[in-house]
Amino acid sequence: HLRRWLSSRGIRHRIARRGIESSTHLGRHRWTIERTMSWLAGCRRLHRRYERRADHFLAFTSIACTLICYRRLAK
Repeated sequence: HLRRWLSSRGIRHRIARRGIESSTHLGRHRWTIERTMSWLAGCRRLHRRYERRADHFLAFTSIACTLICYRRLAK
């Protein structure tokens, strides 16, 4: 069901299968995700989930993403 959900959003799943595709080709795609997660981990409040309510956590995540984008555009 997750693959259907991803395809409905226009996202292709990338899983390296043994003997068909090497995992080195996935490095280009994984780097983007890992870099983004490390940027979010730099925000102390998001590093450990201090908020009990999910909507507060989502709000702080949105603020962190906005600050990350602003810093990238300001360079």
